[in-house]
Amino acid sequence: MARLSSALTGQHRKGGATAAGRGAAAAAETARESGTSPAFPDDQAEDRAAVRAGARSGARSGPRVCPAPFAHASCVQDFLQDLLVQRNASPATVRAYGTDLEDLETFLASRGLSLEDPGSIDRRELQAWLAGLFRAGCARSTMARRLSAVRSLFHYLYRNGRVESLEAIQIRNPKQEQHTPRALNVDETCEVLDKGARTQALRARGTTDEQADALQKRDLALAELLYGSGLRISEALALNVQEVDPSFGYVRVMGKGRRERLSPLSDTCVDALAAWQKVRAVLARPDEPALFTGARGARLDRREARRIIESLCRRAGLARTVSPHVLRHSFATHLLSAGADLRAVQELLGHKRLSTTQRYTQVSLGQLVATYDRAHPLAEQAEHETLAHLQDGKSEDGE
Repeated sequence: MARLSSALTGQHRKGGATAAGRGAAAAAETARESGTSPAFPDDQAEDRAAVRAGARSGARSGPRVCPAPFAHASCVQDFLQDLLVQRNASPATVRAYGTDLEDLETFLASRGLSLEDPGSIDRRELQAWLAGLFRAGCARSTMARRLSAVRSLFHYLYRNGRVESLEAIQIRNPKQEQHTPRALNVDETCEVLDKGARTQALRARGTTDEQADALQKRDLALAELLYGSGLRISEALALNVQEVDPSFGYVRVMGKGRRERLSPLSDTCVDALAAWQKVRAVLARPDEPALFTGARGARLDRREARRIIESLCRRAGLARTVSPHVLRHSFATHLLSAGADLRAVQELLGHKRLSTTQRYTQVSLGQLVATYDRAHPLAEQAEHETLAHLQDGKSEDGE
């Protein structure tokens, strides 16, 4: 816990597809009850949807190709432009909304419909689309996100007088499964950050000793920042070198929704960042502003960052490899387990809603018993009776 507690208290460290199937059945039942026709009129359309779902989840059946830009309906283009300009949404958000609406447009085209005439889209068409997503194996969270994008589009069209009512989007979100975020325990985390960082990674061909040393320092600095400050991987990779001074003890982060916050740095993170910045010039291009760069000198991307954390896990001897986001989960879980205030952890994580932070509350049996003994009025009485019984036993033995 030193890596976390030192950031908050100033102390220094001393030493070293089943769910999808159930969802599909539920969606199909909902569609039957509401009289909705099948989501796909023919087998070919269903196959196309399955292929599209696989592409969304990263599955590939052949060589990578660059897809042609999708021609959105004019109302969708106006909506995405409004998101970017008027509502100041991030480019990543606009791309996500565009991808979700593209899926709906493709489905509507298979049924002879189009968002060029949004008034012709009724609730049954959207229910059929959702049923098709379930059958294609989409997660319920993906379903909810895509439905949210459609709701935002229709609200925009309603405000601008392009649809007469919002009846089409009066659809409930699919019931979400409650998953406790995966997290490393404290020992596993220390293994990754200590043993994993000390173990030299396999050197890439053509890499010099100086570059290999710089890469090892970069890997440790990135992992320490993700765990010690609880940053999202996108937040860490967006940092520029001129914006980070480890001696300040904190880093200024631009989070989701363009919400800015200050994240404290642990002592070990300060040391790791300082060590990385000293050798950063060995890898980074002269004109590259990014704090974390790849072996070729450009800004580090998410895919390479994931490989870095997985490599640290393997070098630490962990039975499983984890993603960069699991270090953020571990940060929150360890703070709450140590008694940190939930509201403070919400601020550190940059969550907009407290309910998002509550997912990390994992209470052990020992914590439950300690809380009961400390707070319940009958707990003290039971403790006194136990002590009296023990004393009586000792008296009888003495007689």
